[in-house]
Amino acid sequence: MTTAPLPPSRRRTMRLQEASLLEGPMLLLRSIRGFSSNRSITWLACVPFALFGLGVFNLSAHAADLPELTPGFLANNLWLLIAAVLVIFMNAGFAMVEAGMCRQKNAVNILAKNLFVFTLAVTAYWFIGFQIMYKADWVIPGVLKFGGLFFDPAVTAGMVTNGDLVPSVDFLFQAAFAGTAATIVSGLVAERIKFGEFVVFSLILTAFIYPIAGSWQWNGDGWLAEAGFIDFAGSTLVHSVGAWAGLVGAIALGPRIGKFVGGKAQALPGHNMAIATLGCLILWIGWYGFNAGSQLAMDAAVPYIAVTTTLAAAGGAIGATIISTLYSGKPDLTMIINGILAGLVSITAGCDGVAMWAAWLIGLIGGVIVVFSVAFIDGLQVDDPVGAFSVHGTCGIWGTLAVGLFNTDAGLLTGHGFSQLGVQALGCISYAVFIVVSCWIAWSVIGALFGGIRVTEAEEIEGLDIGEHGMEAYPDFASAGN
Repeated sequence: MTTAPLPPSRRRTMRLQEASLLEGPMLLLRSIRGFSSNRSITWLACVPFALFGLGVFNLSAHAADLPELTPGFLANNLWLLIAAVLVIFMNAGFAMVEAGMCRQKNAVNILAKNLFVFTLAVTAYWFIGFQIMYKADWVIPGVLKFGGLFFDPAVTAGMVTNGDLVPSVDFLFQAAFAGTAATIVSGLVAERIKFGEFVVFSLILTAFIYPIAGSWQWNGDGWLAEAGFIDFAGSTLVHSVGAWAGLVGAIALGPRIGKFVGGKAQALPGHNMAIATLGCLILWIGWYGFNAGSQLAMDAAVPYIAVTTTLAAAGGAIGATIISTLYSGKPDLTMIINGILAGLVSITAGCDGVAMWAAWLIGLIGGVIVVFSVAFIDGLQVDDPVGAFSVHGTCGIWGTLAVGLFNTDAGLLTGHGFSQLGVQALGCISYAVFIVVSCWIAWSVIGALFGGIRVTEAEEIEGLDIGEHGMEAYPDFASAGN
């Protein structure tokens, strides 16, 4: 028996709606005239390689205009790039310390703020902040710079010959510092601020307020620099600036629900001390980029600065542990963490110009101060959930004044009189007044425009993770009081 041959089957054309994620791009390309064959697709795949080759050619052509790269030029720029990465990685440390020391129900909000604030800082600082701080012309000599946006990334022959920093790596390092100042604010306003309003303030801080303050000293011809003020890596310019900005926000917000009962501070324990401890260690490591990177060159001072930084952190931990044990009867882990950070902040202003014994002593005193400062701030009924003002503000002031006491070339205790100590005090007061006034205006305007900066009572009780983000950090675990 024979059967009639069947007509050849026609394969049904797949529609784009039916295609998978992998099949879709190929189907879309084949629908375009000229891309229906595999050979056309192969040639299309060569486009990225062609663009890469063109980029290499342009880079080579540009390099041909520059002299041979010197070891000093390469070492300086490579070191500052590494230092910038270390400072950027400190954002992970800040996020862990803050999240761990706060309650479980607000963990997502804290992590989101710390992660997002750096993206805001880089953007605002790239757009205008870097220009205001370093590159623009003085509108008010020594006080205010303005004019122009962005920065010129061009590398010149003179930069190579002199071993100078290229503009891009210089910007990256300075942007990381701007991000640090904004991140400090997050700790002071934690667990009750609206996410959007915090975003707006961070943009204002890093685009205008911090750059104006920084130009007074680090620009080289600002009025405080000409007065002889010393702040090598930012005990005041970064840490105190961020702390004062956050303190104004904390006062404007008011304390968290349940923090003060009958005029007495109540403990609202953090939910994860392991994360907080890891965050502290990450910050310690990042501080080598913060302090040693501020030398802005790879030279003999870098390892010395790294050692003074380490000794101060050690002294801070010892001082805080002893005092907290005497104060409460048992060593407090949160105070050990804050003691390490207090020592690091305290040495930041003078890490390049003090003896090693002085660095350890500066850190020890910072660790002692931070314990009393936390109690003092609580006594004022200002709610600082992680002790951020005590660490960055109080110890930032102490570290700046310590330069006037221990600096080997200008300190009172090294035989050089009171002059430098007076200049350091002037700088501390000037920055405090400027930041408090400018940030009070900023917080007030933001609150007026957006109907307040604090979440509702219901959102705060439920937790900002749900109210602000619609998610939980630990959805599979039951809460024990949050």
